[in-house]
Amino acid sequence: MSLVQSYRMRLKRRRAKVRAWRKHFALRPVVDRTDRISPGNILLFSTFRDEYVRLPYFLKYYRDLGVSHFLMVDNDSQDGGCEYLAEQPDVSLWTTKASYKKARFGVDWLNWLQGRYGHGHWSLVVDPDEFFVYPFCDTRPIRALTDWLDGSQLRSFGAMLLDMYPKGRMDAVPYRLGQNPMEIAAWFDPGNYMIQKNDAFGNLWIQGGPRARVFFSDMPKKAPALNKVPLVKWDRRYAYVSSTHMLLPRGLNQTYDTLGGEKTSGVLLHAKFLDTFAAKAEEELQRKQHYAASVEYQSYYDNLQDNPDLWCKWSEKYINWRQLEILGLMSKGNWA
Repeated sequence: MSLVQSYRMRLKRRRAKVRAWRKHFALRPVVDRTDRISPGNILLFSTFRDEYVRLPYFLKYYRDLGVSHFLMVDNDSQDGGCEYLAEQPDVSLWTTKASYKKARFGVDWLNWLQGRYGHGHWSLVVDPDEFFVYPFCDTRPIRALTDWLDGSQLRSFGAMLLDMYPKGRMDAVPYRLGQNPMEIAAWFDPGNYMIQKNDAFGNLWIQGGPRARVFFSDMPKKAPALNKVPLVKWDRRYAYVSSTHMLLPRGLNQTYDTLGGEKTSGVLLHAKFLDTFAAKAEEELQRKQHYAASVEYQSYYDNLQDNPDLWCKWSEKYINWRQLEILGLMSKGNWA
């Protein structure tokens, strides 16, 4: 990278930090338990809106992995999710009615919270419909992973977003409060992925899966990005610049290989496609608070009117992380 490019990246990171500071004034604390955060705690940061039905299992899943504290931003929920989280002893909660889009789709809010409370902590940034899977997650807590990353002098950990869906109509089986969503959305595309390197930020750009196959079949290059860097040993100098797809400094994005072979990586099981999705897509289409005037949700809405079924003959049923490694969707690298 040239000196000019390096300077531009530093300027971009500085602007992201300034934006985060400005946008944090829109956040109102509902309950602040951050005084309970201890050195070495693993933290989770997330934004949500009207996700109450998902929250009980979301909290259970990450508590079981070993997350110590949840720092959550409610974007004007009306379904009781904010009140539910306020009662949880390991949750600190902020709320805002400000524009999700103008906060760069929540990135500004979480950048500020991570800078304020995440410095020196391993921090996981996920949505309520994303479930982190890493090598040996069935037998080792997330602390084992972060200890190994510390010992390997690695500051970040990459994961591919893997869209999960039911077999048959996604509105056929209602999702229940507290239920594991993968009991319904148990299937995924084992292939059908495009990967290219983003030279500017040094990360991989991954697209494909059922969203490219069904919703963007005629324009796959416009399908949503599936590359993520959700787990980072946070420093107040860092900043996400586009969701968790990439962050700065750019070296944090290089999670995919080393001179000696591929790096350890994980998967985010993405349980978006449940019976609640059609109503959510219609609401988000009207709100227009997502990227590119919510063109993604326009495609969802248009296609779901005809056939709300993502399953095909190549779909594979999820078993465990080892299955995903065999398929090449994640790797244990040199972590034994």
